[in-house]
Amino acid sequence: MPKAAAEEIEIAGHTVRLSSPDRVMFPSRGYTKRDVFEYYLAVGDGILRALRDRPTTLQRFPDGLEGETFFQKRIPTRGVPGWIRTATITFPSMRTADELCPADLAHVAWAAQMGTVVFHPWPVRGAAPDNPDELRIDLDPQPGTGFGDVVATAGVVREVLAELGWTGYPKTSGGRGVHVYVRIAPRWSFVEVRRAVIALAREVERRNPDGITTSWWKEERGEKVFLDYNQMARDRTIACAYSLRANARATVSAPVTWDELADVEPDDFDLRTMPVRFAAAGDPHAAIDDVEHDITPLLEWSERDEKAGQGDLPYPPDHPKMPGEPPRVQPSKINKANWS
Repeated sequence: MPKAAAEEIEIAGHTVRLSSPDRVMFPSRGYTKRDVFEYYLAVGDGILRALRDRPTTLQRFPDGLEGETFFQKRIPTRGVPGWIRTATITFPSMRTADELCPADLAHVAWAAQMGTVVFHPWPVRGAAPDNPDELRIDLDPQPGTGFGDVVATAGVVREVLAELGWTGYPKTSGGRGVHVYVRIAPRWSFVEVRRAVIALAREVERRNPDGITTSWWKEERGEKVFLDYNQMARDRTIACAYSLRANARATVSAPVTWDELADVEPDDFDLRTMPVRFAAAGDPHAAIDDVEHDITPLLEWSERDEKAGQGDLPYPPDHPKMPGEPPRVQPSKINKANWS
């Protein structure tokens, strides 16, 4: 069978070329590159709300999910349309990169044309790449726990946020986890926002210590839901709202309302069902940009915890050693006599 011809499509005032539209991207479902491309157009307002002006790492599968994959953090200087916008981000190593910074839906479509399946935006805007404006709370089920446990943990997060007078926006991860996003004023550094998330996570943990943990080391977590505070460390990203996930089902990281979270089944949200839902109900995160919260209360909690002996927690292994960080070694392997 002859290959389908390339097409040129007008999107947001730009011409985007769709080549090899019949290339199979999700073999078990038969979804093609055209299907992925059209999916992102169908949820355009939602995906753009999640990505607009955010430096974004692209998880690309040029030959489909069964082929090579890589994370593209640097946009080439050649062979890219002149209208593509980028933003410069700085890694923990202090190296820099110019990442895609979507200004409109054409940027998303161009990335899909390049074989992007998953979008991983930074929690910053391109104009202030060192100051997060999105506080991300990642609820990660551990072995022995399930989606119901994660939903219950999200309920505790909601309770704490309500006491702060804050509004959080939940979404499924596209797997068995849940993410909760809170818009914050872009006034603080990554270090400060990460400490704020640790303080929030510790407060959530205190309310259900038998089912929730902030322990970085897996050997200490047990059968609990882990609040992954390190998702707020510099250069750590999460698949955004409406992003497809790189699994056989082509599931979606799906924004949901708090009221429906307890009743959803994550696998119900996929490349085919999400456009239908979006067309019928719109975006549950439509108001996410309306209010920017002040994280000062969480920083005060952090100071309180530190005075009580609960200081910083370990960073990811690719980060340089940070001031005040505890030993970055498994507790069962640490030689406490040599640790100062």
